[in-house]
Amino acid sequence: MSDQVNSPPTSDSAPTNSQDLTVFVQNLLEQMQSRFSQMSDAIIGRIDEMGNRIDDLEKSIADLMDQAGVETQGEKEMNQGS
Repeated sequence: MSDQVNSPPTSDSAPTNSQDLTVFVQNLLEQMQSRFSQMSDAIIGRIDEMGNRIDDLEKSIADLMDQAGVETQGEKEMNQGS
């Protein structure tokens, strides 16, 4: 009876198919993890770049306001408190 269990092609091919499926799924998950990591790094890089650009913009606006003699809200509060 054990010979009959091992001899049918379905019993021999089932472990191979499930093993192939397992390997396929593992490879697919590794590829997805790699792509996710790349996308995450790209997004973080863009966010950092955007933060730097916002900092530069804030500095430029502050410089323009100084040149124009405009007080910021914080400066007004400091001057009123004195």
